[in-house]
Amino acid sequence: MIDPPRATPTQPDPDLVEALALLGKPDFLLAVHDASFPGIEGEDGGRGSPYGAGGLALADFARSLGFTGLQLGPQGQTSPINPSPYDGTLFSRNFLSLDLAALARDPEWGGLLSEATWRALADGNPCPDGRRVAYAYAFHAYAQALEEIHNRFSAARDRGEPEAMRIACGLATLWQGNRWLRDDALYEALCLEHGRIPWRHWPRQGEGALDWQLPVLSDAAADARRLELEQKYAVMLERHALVQFILLEQHRTFHERMRALGLKLYGDVQVGFSQRDAWARQALLLRDYYMGAPPSRTNLAGQPWNYQVLDPALYLDAEGGPGPVLNFVAERMGKVLAEFDGLRLDHPHGLVCPWVYRIDDPDSYHAVQYGARLFSSPDLPDHPGLARHAIVSPEQLNRNRPRYADDWVRDLDAAQEGRYALLLDALMAQASTHGRRREDILCEVLSTEPLPLRRARVQHGLGRFRVTQKANLADPGDVYRGENARPEDWIMVGNHDTPSIWRLARAWQGTAAGREQAAYLASQLWPDDPDPLAAMLAADPCKLAHAKVAKLFLTRARHVMLFFADLLGMEETYNAPGIVSEDNWTLRVPQNFAHAYEHDRRQGRALNLHAALALALRACPEIAAEALIARLDAKAGWRVDA
Repeated sequence: MIDPPRATPTQPDPDLVEALALLGKPDFLLAVHDASFPGIEGEDGGRGSPYGAGGLALADFARSLGFTGLQLGPQGQTSPINPSPYDGTLFSRNFLSLDLAALARDPEWGGLLSEATWRALADGNPCPDGRRVAYAYAFHAYAQALEEIHNRFSAARDRGEPEAMRIACGLATLWQGNRWLRDDALYEALCLEHGRIPWRHWPRQGEGALDWQLPVLSDAAADARRLELEQKYAVMLERHALVQFILLEQHRTFHERMRALGLKLYGDVQVGFSQRDAWARQALLLRDYYMGAPPSRTNLAGQPWNYQVLDPALYLDAEGGPGPVLNFVAERMGKVLAEFDGLRLDHPHGLVCPWVYRIDDPDSYHAVQYGARLFSSPDLPDHPGLARHAIVSPEQLNRNRPRYADDWVRDLDAAQEGRYALLLDALMAQASTHGRRREDILCEVLSTEPLPLRRARVQHGLGRFRVTQKANLADPGDVYRGENARPEDWIMVGNHDTPSIWRLARAWQGTAAGREQAAYLASQLWPDDPDPLAAMLAADPCKLAHAKVAKLFLTRARHVMLFFADLLGMEETYNAPGIVSEDNWTLRVPQNFAHAYEHDRRQGRALNLHAALALALRACPEIAAEALIARLDAKAGWRVDA
């Protein structure tokens, strides 16, 4: 069972806080997506939410371990068949993140959902143990609950009940002040109008022929069609807006509680567009190219994401000021930064030097493997249409390198750097406007970093990601090795797209790779006499996992992130990139996580932070911390190096 949130804010373990400070790690984040938050036994609707009792309990737990913040995933609305948060909407939140129990029980919401409906929804959950998201069930059940929520709100408003009138006032303000909300609601209505087929297949002639391009039309016929749709689907549009208002209020309440705990809250800005956003923003998009991931050393086939690409011709206006694209970026980033303390930039290549491929190639993998950089292709014979977007000249290219290589572009002058960085500049301007530190903008730069991106990132003083489980130990210069991290970087053993460190450590046991990992870590942790420790790590996967984490705290990187599975000792995979699996995006924090963690950490089967930090401190003789190490050892109950 989940313990209820404490009446007073949790105080972090002072020994963990002192150890993190001595090791120079002011930022320590726990990464967990909305869907993965724990539920409560017997009261779990099939999908997690930060905003319920389970979310507060996990935050309280994280703070007790010295974490300084939570890194959430993208919060946009996903489709009935695709749970990936990276394919969700850019502005509207996912109704699956609603805390429905609060709508049934919290007086602030005036009983918008009946207790009977909530109980039936929880009782019907096909994954009652809460270890996996029951996505299809939750999507259908929550969608049905939304109808009741709206009906009960409408009835209470008609009766003039105070809580309903408060909600109605906030709802009207939200609707009038946000074009994205009206567009998203209208798209939902149009999907119903056209039988749920993709918007690009909506009719081009006859009845409804205007619908596919309504966002870009401003004539009398289009205005009349919008009015017709708003009247026909008034209930649906208001229901969509009501849900967004409730989600925003629940998010603000959660954010305030995190501040009271001493935790920062970080959002996640995905690089892709949902279909809803592509329809609403089609005037800003290129029509003949998609964005994807090029071949790399960690993914030789590349990844055809089929994401839309912002049109460079619309970055600036005719006078050189902000154009429609820069205004859109400012609007989007401003919303996220107003609601979070910082944000993670998903694949920032997409802002600076996107890898694009032709839409008309029927083989998407062939297309992405033979794609090109949008701004770095002045004269490619297979992509003549990109020449008009080129920032560099043919003479600035390394022709003997693959066009996706980091050094494809050899050099840049200051003006060219500025043109590459326009979208990142707009983002950082919003960060400044909202009073955010540059350290709170997390750039998910992984195995590749082309010169234009590196120049733009460094210019703003931003760090990159160092995912140490991916390090090539045979290459001293590998970007994932902890020794190559810089103070501004964010370092982690894994993320939502990698195997759990526990699964890897078990797979390494008894292999040459495992012995190599053990020898490397021992040389870092016991440099004077590494062989005994290397033997211990090679023989025990739990100790190897702890040593891998301990190494994070010995690098120059000042910012550390742990994915929840790596903290809790879970071996299941959250997402396996490049494959379609019903298990992707469904792993959750167990309902009994706190009890299970306390038991498992003592056995070394979950991450014992006291043991990992004690090991890191022992590797730093220049830090006089003998008394602290002794206290950490006592609380750990065991030592990695014994």
